Amino acid sequence: MLKNYLKIAWKVLLRRKFFTFISLFGISFTLMVLMVASSLFDHTFGPQMPERDTDKLLFVNMMREQIKDSYTSSGPPSYYFLDRHVRTLKTPEQVSINSVPSQVNSYINNRKLALEIKYTDQKFWDILKFNFLEGSAFSRPDVESANRMAVINEHTRNQYFGDAPAIGNYIEVDQVKYKVVGVVEDVPVLRVHSYADMWVPITLKSQDFNKPGLRGFYFATIMARNASDIPAIKKEYAQMLQTVERQQPEKGTLLTSYPDTFLESIARTFLSNGTTSGLPKLYAILVALSLLFMLLPAINLVNINISRIMERSSEIGVRKAFGASSSTIIGQFLVENVFLTLLGGLLGFALSALVLSLINDSGLIAYANLGLNLRVFALGLLFCLIFGLISGVYPAYKMSRLHAVEALRGGTK
Repeated sequence: MLKNYLKIAWKVLLRRKFFTFISLFGISFTLMVLMVASSLFDHTFGPQMPERDTDKLLFVNMMREQIKDSYTSSGPPSYYFLDRHVRTLKTPEQVSINSVPSQVNSYINNRKLALEIKYTDQKFWDILKFNFLEGSAFSRPDVESANRMAVINEHTRNQYFGDAPAIGNYIEVDQVKYKVVGVVEDVPVLRVHSYADMWVPITLKSQDFNKPGLRGFYFATIMARNASDIPAIKKEYAQMLQTVERQQPEKGTLLTSYPDTFLESIARTFLSNGTTSGLPKLYAILVALSLLFMLLPAINLVNINISRIMERSSEIGVRKAFGASSSTIIGQFLVENVFLTLLGGLLGFALSALVLSLINDSGLIAYANLGLNLRVFALGLLFCLIFGLISGVYPAYKMSRLHAVEALRGGTK
């Protein structure tokens, strides 16, 4: 039966080529926009290199101090706070501390290279899964001894060394030379906790280690043993923060800081008051925007489908006269509409791949490597099915309600 429905759907599409073109264009363009947005979302928040184990990773990137009847200040936490209070948490498997990326300059052949440098400890390389193209990360003794070692990304390696070997040679930035020990695949700028052009030992910033205060220019990356340990880590972190809060010299000090996934931190910052998670609200907004974006082309497709189905009223009458039920007719038209939507979806996937390739080549997003992986592809199929059902249910229901005699006469009341 399904095979016959698909054959009929194909013949119907070929009958009115102009209507078919309009339908496929609307479907493919809508899905293309949704797929590009989904790829950007997955590229930023999904399990991508080097943050592959996103279900076990939490990040501490904000500290908010509120002193009663005085002032409120917020920003990245200090090394002092992260080293003495976060690194000593017992529930996590590992905790890494790294600096906020800062810009440095390098010069090669009278050409300036503006680079982003990040100061990291050795656990940074254990937690995050970088793709090393050459060499390896600097070792724990290198960090403890504050050796001037560096890991650079592929782009910096090509710009600075060209065809010459990089490993074992020196790169000079801000008039300081670092020995290159590793080259990694470029990390997209959207992965803010791991992105940089150059990574060096955090002990080269030891002047910040003993500075008192809770605010500074550092992040912490927390790795759980298992995804199921995440709630326990958050609970232990909250208890620790309460203890730190009571130790503050200023009475009435209120501290706000959370170990969040990157998506949770974005939602908390923009969709809540900072003390509650805005993640459910963010998901609701994303779903609502997706449905609203599909609504207008779906309405247009509904009108086209009604016009297309009205031409087949005599066919509906014959089928009803031979005993076809309303549910059978609804099923047939839904199959036909989903078939049309899937054809539009295939075009949408092709357009999405083209647009994503253009974005990657444009340089609008540094080191972007957008693509249609399995997660994005599955989401695209879901969009196709939702779009097909939204645009097909009403026309199918409308025509299934026709009386057999009236349908045979060509009526549509």
